[in-house]
Amino acid sequence: MNITLKQLKVFTTITQHKTLTASAEKLFLTKAAVSLSLGELERQLGHALFDRVNNRLILNQEGKRLLPIADELLHRSEDINHMFQAENQLHGQLKIGASDTIGNQVAPYLLRDFREQSQHLDQSLFISNTTLICQKLTDYELDIGLIEGKIQSDQLIMKPWNQDEMCVVCSFDHPLASKTNIHITDLENSQWLLREAGSGSREFFLRTIAPRIEIWNESFQLNTTEAILNATAANLGLACLSQLAAQSAINDQRVVVVSLPLNMSRRFWLLVHKEKYQSPLLKSFMQFCSDWEMSNSLKREKSPTI
Repeated sequence: MNITLKQLKVFTTITQHKTLTASAEKLFLTKAAVSLSLGELERQLGHALFDRVNNRLILNQEGKRLLPIADELLHRSEDINHMFQAENQLHGQLKIGASDTIGNQVAPYLLRDFREQSQHLDQSLFISNTTLICQKLTDYELDIGLIEGKIQSDQLIMKPWNQDEMCVVCSFDHPLASKTNIHITDLENSQWLLREAGSGSREFFLRTIAPRIEIWNESFQLNTTEAILNATAANLGLACLSQLAAQSAINDQRVVVVSLPLNMSRRFWLLVHKEKYQSPLLKSFMQFCSDWEMSNSLKREKSPTI
């Protein structure tokens, strides 16, 4: 058996792009060359690695067995390439996934500080909801995930990271805007603006607030925080969001906070695949995340420069 790194690279690229044509474009190879490389790998292994479904290649059980090993070998080969270069210098691309609040409000300052400390400048950032981040981690399309909602997975390692405060906001025209000493019962028959299924803020609302209200309605389901804030300001309903995400609209007096007698704290979580090879770069970033003080860094951003 003579499996090559090129064959493994073709294999892992196909797992991400699902078709020979898209994979060939990514690898700057011809479609025939990609097909030949995959065919030779499958011949040597004695197993098909994909199910062919309408011109798409869907990873099968044998392919899923190979994927973590192929991913590790390719990353280790990169480590060898850089082993004798500048000492303590980090190499390779770090593919980071972040759910909405972290990706938009926290990750820019986290990455700024990581770049300053490590001098490593090759990172990508994919922002989406928690469910899609987890799926891309499972498929080895991301190296690490930073999410807001707690998940259950037998394939991902989940570590607590930072803490976030949620808040409920409404329009200044809403009856609750001028009300003091608000109780949960004041939320009966309320209209809510929610993110799509799979988002951390929706999960928090359904877990923490919704069970305490006998009657509530979903006014709109929107897939961006800004859309929810604009709809809230237009008095289309209440919204439950991260205070980090809502703070600008609160400061601009577009929305007002509805103070509830509830614990509105939630955790941020760091995710990696349990079989993912942890390269020096990935280990370094994970340690940096653990040591990074979010509150101090965000305060630094808000502090005036002299």
